[in-house]
Amino acid sequence: MVDNRYATALVIGSVLSLLATVYLSVAVGTQHWYQYRIRPAPSNNAANTSELVKDFINGDFNEKNYSETMFRLNGTLGLWWRCIMVPSETHWYKEPNPKMASQCVSFTLPQQFASKYREPGNETSGEDLFRTYMWRGQFLLPLVSVALVFLSGLVGVCACLCRSITPTLGVGVLHLLAGLCSLGTVCCFLVGVDLLPHNASPSEAAEGALGWSLYLALISAPLQMMAAALFLWAARSHRKSYTRMTAYRVA
Repeated sequence: MVDNRYATALVIGSVLSLLATVYLSVAVGTQHWYQYRIRPAPSNNAANTSELVKDFINGDFNEKNYSETMFRLNGTLGLWWRCIMVPSETHWYKEPNPKMASQCVSFTLPQQFASKYREPGNETSGEDLFRTYMWRGQFLLPLVSVALVFLSGLVGVCACLCRSITPTLGVGVLHLLAGLCSLGTVCCFLVGVDLLPHNASPSEAAEGALGWSLYLALISAPLQMMAAALFLWAARSHRKSYTRMTAYRVA
């Protein structure tokens, strides 16, 4: 028998967990983690822009090249995507203010595990282990976070089938670990973005800004931690109440 207070805590914790998982999943699947903007806007040199776009889409994976292209063409960066702004329609005449559209390229799995170098794009400069592990961490940690939430869901289902609140303690611990992984994802991404301009100096000054995808991931971390706190409180409080009730009955 579960007290109404504990049942309410479990329901609220489950809702928070669901919201956090949705927010994190949307954040991972979108590309608006970080946005570059050039002030003033880059000039529309059709020949130069077409070469940059072609190399960005079909060229070799080179951190220096795609980073400078994002700097120059108002690009956005995500965990799985890199995007630039290109004219949506091509005309035989030059439009003064063409409509712009986002052109995105996904990072492949080998690229996610690629090494980072002290001078981006220059393999002879030596591997930068710190940036390499930050890059891999921002890719792996959200996957670990989502996996922990699903595992905690399975534990919760087992607890319901067994009609016991004791496994809820494990659910709370798993949610706490998931929240730390989500927070670690944001930290790894921000550190990696902060270090990149120091290594790859853009040809034109670009202003960087945090995107809404990153804020979704940032919101998911405290939601998971609040869910963890509710699950842990419900499990421990129910256990203490059950122990006291058993001792009273024995007495």
